Amino acid sequence: MSEAKFVSGSILRHILIMTSTAGLGVMSLFLVDLADLFYLSLLGEVEMPAAIGFAGSVLFFTTSVSIGLMIAMAGLVSRAIGARKQARARRMATNVLVYGFVLTSLLALVVYLSIPWLLTLLGAEGRAHDLAEIYLSIIVPTLPIMALSMGLSGFLRAVGDARRAMLLTVFGALVNAILDPILIFGLDWGIAGAAVATVAARTTGLMVGVFWVRRVHHGFVRFDLRRFWSHMPRISAIALPAILTNIATPFGTAYVTASIAAYGVSAVAGLAIVTKLTPVAFGVIFALSGAVGPIHGQNLGAGRLDRVRETLMKSFIFMAIFVFGMSGLLFLAQDQIISAFNASGEAAELVSLFCTWLAIAFIFPGALFVANASFNNLGRPTYSTFFNWGRNTLGTVPFVFLGAQLLGASGILIGQAVGSMVFGVLAFMVAIRHVHGLEMGTVHADKPASWRQTLRLIPRWPQITPRD
Repeated sequence: MSEAKFVSGSILRHILIMTSTAGLGVMSLFLVDLADLFYLSLLGEVEMPAAIGFAGSVLFFTTSVSIGLMIAMAGLVSRAIGARKQARARRMATNVLVYGFVLTSLLALVVYLSIPWLLTLLGAEGRAHDLAEIYLSIIVPTLPIMALSMGLSGFLRAVGDARRAMLLTVFGALVNAILDPILIFGLDWGIAGAAVATVAARTTGLMVGVFWVRRVHHGFVRFDLRRFWSHMPRISAIALPAILTNIATPFGTAYVTASIAAYGVSAVAGLAIVTKLTPVAFGVIFALSGAVGPIHGQNLGAGRLDRVRETLMKSFIFMAIFVFGMSGLLFLAQDQIISAFNASGEAAELVSLFCTWLAIAFIFPGALFVANASFNNLGRPTYSTFFNWGRNTLGTVPFVFLGAQLLGASGILIGQAVGSMVFGVLAFMVAIRHVHGLEMGTVHADKPASWRQTLRLIPRWPQITPRD
């Protein structure tokens, strides 16, 4: 296992390498999801993209659990490496994978048995409900495979192997992209073919990840039940808040999906296109929380708090520049996007609204992602949980409801964007104050925060003196 590589050298360079490689991996994964939607839209059934939209809300939930486990892996292993405790890093990696496998196996069983009920709850009915049920019944049982694959990706990021962490995802995406047209059109499996291609992609990612972590980084040790139980509290302290943090987003998305279902299948199809397009366009920003986490973790483990602060600020600058640039590209390409997905009526209007006005507002969720990266790796994962749930409840439900009353389906997307602004700004302010407290010695990453400590972070903008 390699030594800590993020405790020296240019912070901006580390951010660019880790985020761009992680972003390419995430974008390739979501690009394949977008390709699924594109291929299925060619079948000519308006219910097909709507079914993907409904199924996507359920899969977003299961994927978010896996992302939480990946964050726990990256945070725990990177801190051990930063503290030069290689044996602990290997033991922790093994235990996180076992923890994740058991947890997601139970979750997969519960979700699988609840598929019809969940789709009905989201507003799916008729043909769209039936198609979504077929899709989910094939994919949901493979949740443990995805969780292990993402956990291995988190390990590779923790040791600084950004290239292999990216390629793990890219290889899976390539398998999916190759199989999609063969299974959907060649074998005439339709939506079931898209689901089988996804299963093959997840399996590929797991096999590649196991090979690299074992052969290149010697990252596993023999499982020891006694050690596992002793590590459970530390793993749970990061994994459970990270999972709760990430499932907040599909909760908000599910509410938006159920709200927009009242405006018809075309509106749901438009939302599905926007939902699939967003992580492709902003995949780099989606990857930011997990990508810069090891930079935070290694420098915290090494006691380099000046570099922790620099990581936070430069991550925000990088995020803002990227969002502005990508928003411009979406604005210019909106007609081509609408045409590619054969969108019309309400669907076309929602895609145009997103590309013209709402994409630029992603800077506020981006600020939340930057803040969450620091919270998850600097001893305050519960802060991420608080702000993500705040954004997806108080920042979503009333704003979406009001937007729907005033502007219909378009108002739902506008309300969701407006609600994100408040929590994005607030979360980033608290992240700055937390890092400042670590530097001043008034807060400690390994000690839980009291309510008084937490409330002191919120009211005012911190005064941070620039350092050379």
